[in-house]
Amino acid sequence: MKEKLIAALMAQGYRVFTRPFELNIVGLRSDSLIPNVFNDTINVLYKDEAGNWQLHSYEATTDPGTYWLKNPLNPQGTAILKEGQYPNSHMIGLHRNKYTALVQKNPVTVIRDVKRDGKLDFDGKEDTGQFGINIHRALQEGTTKFIDKFSAGCQVFANAGDFNAFMELCEKHRQLYGNSFTYTLLHETSILSRAA
Repeated sequence: MKEKLIAALMAQGYRVFTRPFELNIVGLRSDSLIPNVFNDTINVLYKDEAGNWQLHSYEATTDPGTYWLKNPLNPQGTAILKEGQYPNSHMIGLHRNKYTALVQKNPVTVIRDVKRDGKLDFDGKEDTGQFGINIHRALQEGTTKFIDKFSAGCQVFANAGDFNAFMELCEKHRQLYGNSFTYTLLHETSILSRAA
């Protein structure tokens, strides 16, 4: 899987970070269009001090929950993050002034779902800017089953323990390289189509 992920990033011409504990944070969007479930992954790929690649894969969502799909915060429609690489897009900060997470600091591009039908629609208008597309967790403890209000476009971890482990890696990255993180979102087919 490590090799597939690196190959997929390189095939798109995306940057792959190779210094020790410099994180490649890669969301993998599922081919499934079933809304409101955590059927994606957030993957953290990095080299350890010995120069060996390490990979952690966490259950997550890269899509908004049905509540916000039906009740957009923005009159132009609910934000669905567009696949792509977003250099220096995030930093460690407070999510909704409540707890430490990765918060958006530079523009990203979203697709606006205006249909309000509770289904994920990827054919809407693109919109680039500061929308608070953060990388955070759902419930404070345990594993959350349904997305519901936890994502209006954010990238959200299903399991609180996974998120805490992720933030420890982010803190190590910050100490070494500063408070700036690149987030890349790929479609899972870009991995599945590659030989092991």
